[in-house]
Amino acid sequence: MDLIKIAEQAFVNEKAAELPEFKAGDTITVTYRIKEGDKDRLQKFKGTVIQIKGGSPYTRTFTVRKIASGVGVERIFPYQSPFIDSIEVNKIGKVRRARIFYLRELAGKKARIKEKKAIFASDEK
Repeated sequence: MDLIKIAEQAFVNEKAAELPEFKAGDTITVTYRIKEGDKDRLQKFKGTVIQIKGGSPYTRTFTVRKIASGVGVERIFPYQSPFIDSIEVNKIGKVRRARIFYLRELAGKKARIKEKKAIFASDEK
């Protein structure tokens, strides 16, 4: 076995298997742990997933973008990060691309993403 794969498996996060499925265009809330001095606290980052990058599950990352006080803020999260407490999918977006960097140039109503209609068991009747 390759030495890099052995090293990657040593840092496997068990919570990563419990994370929900999401893709580019989805609006998610990432709750992550911040360490300040000797204190820990949880902070939420709610935004749109603009890309998922990386082939192997150990090196995969996702980028989340939000608008804070009129300024675009992007944050890159590794899937295997031990600091990610939970991920909640708020909306499922309908986009045609895997990397939606065109959102960076858009503002206001033009930066909205259409919501995909979710099919639930109760709607099939």
